Amino acid sequence: MNAARLRVLVVEDSLTSRKRICEVLSSDPGMEVVGETGDGRSAIELCRDLRPDAVTMDMMLPVMSGLAATEYIMAHCPTPILIVSSSTNRGELFKTYEALAAGAVDVLEKPRGDEPEGVWERGLIEAVRMVARISVITHPRARLGTWGRSEAGVPAAAASLRGHDRARCEAIALGASTGGPGAIVEVLRALPAGFPLPVLFVLHVGAPFASAFAEWLDGQTSMRVAHARDGELLSAVAGRVAMAPPDRHLVVRDGRLRLVDGPVRHSCRPSVDVLFESMAREIGSGTAASLLTGIGRDGAQGLLDIRAAGGLTIAQDEATSVVYGMPREAAQLGAAELILPLGEIGPTLAGLTSAGRGGTP
Repeated sequence: MNAARLRVLVVEDSLTSRKRICEVLSSDPGMEVVGETGDGRSAIELCRDLRPDAVTMDMMLPVMSGLAATEYIMAHCPTPILIVSSSTNRGELFKTYEALAAGAVDVLEKPRGDEPEGVWERGLIEAVRMVARISVITHPRARLGTWGRSEAGVPAAAASLRGHDRARCEAIALGASTGGPGAIVEVLRALPAGFPLPVLFVLHVGAPFASAFAEWLDGQTSMRVAHARDGELLSAVAGRVAMAPPDRHLVVRDGRLRLVDGPVRHSCRPSVDVLFESMAREIGSGTAASLLTGIGRDGAQGLLDIRAAGGLTIAQDEATSVVYGMPREAAQLGAAELILPLGEIGPTLAGLTSAGRGGTP
């Protein structure tokens, strides 16, 4: 029986919190805590020696930070990592985003102390089970500063667009879930300075951690990034990036961005499908959309609607997806005109403008 149990490494500098996490995980008959530590350097050593099925990782660690440990692990001994972090400290939030972008699978908020009995504990066990199922990919260039830089010129997919009539593209739409922070960063970093189109995106991330993501992303790319504002003209977002805020659907209606409280879709609000479907109706062939890495099927039907309306549709390929769930659903529906590795998606979208084709912005 023991051979089938999930082997978990717990990394947390607070002895009290570490013991609690260990006790919760050990209480599940399907899990075994194979190691525990309070600093990032020994976390790397234990991960390399023990080869656990999953790691729970605190961000604020002595000796070596949780971010640095995550970057090293994902570059040298890739292992599914669940970040267990506070959502109240801005600095810790930003480190959490960077760890997610460097390859950590998901994030769980530390207990606040006011949760109903057993709720946080069940959430921890479910989150560890989920991340342990992910076949993570190696991040040889874990630090964000090296991401999104093409080493092979313009991808073939971008060049192929020159044979298409894409001159009337009016807006870009992106959707992502698990693995999305890193994917979004790479796509946006590939868009050139002066990129003239509005970019709208939905990212599935827990509400406590979504509040400052747009602010963090604003510092990672040349484009300005902010949460979408209800009633703002789509044309006013040209050259900028608008993110759906926590717990609100983002749609385009009558030329304006609208934030709505509609029902959840695929257990999600905001939902990628809701954004994509609105853009298919409102902009049609003027839309270029890409569905990136993520669990589930949100966005697949909306991508199909955009393709049916004449827009350009792209799905991330399996090899570069942290989780090949949402893009797979889109591919199976025939929603994706192009199925591309992550490194080609941004340059392909850049190719929709004269600047992206090598002209003058």
